Amino acid sequence: MEEKESKQTLYLVMGGRVTDPRSVTFNDPESIHVAGVYSTYEDAESAWRGNAQRTVDDAEMKYVIVHLHKLLDPEA
Repeated sequence: MEEKESKQTLYLVMGGRVTDPRSVTFNDPESIHVAGVYSTYEDAESAWRGNAQRTVDDAEMKYVIVHLHKLLDPEA
């Protein structure tokens, strides 16, 4: 009997200076700060929140959570 492998979830938290606070177009993609890759959304959200709060006074700084598992397996 084959055991079905569960899908791995991965979340990337990254941020940097954006051209417009309403967008996610980064001014200098090479200088994006990668906070880390997390296996749970809760951990990713905690990292995102910490970095976003640290830069709250700078409207041009933005942190985001990227669902890497959706990019790696778009059919899932």
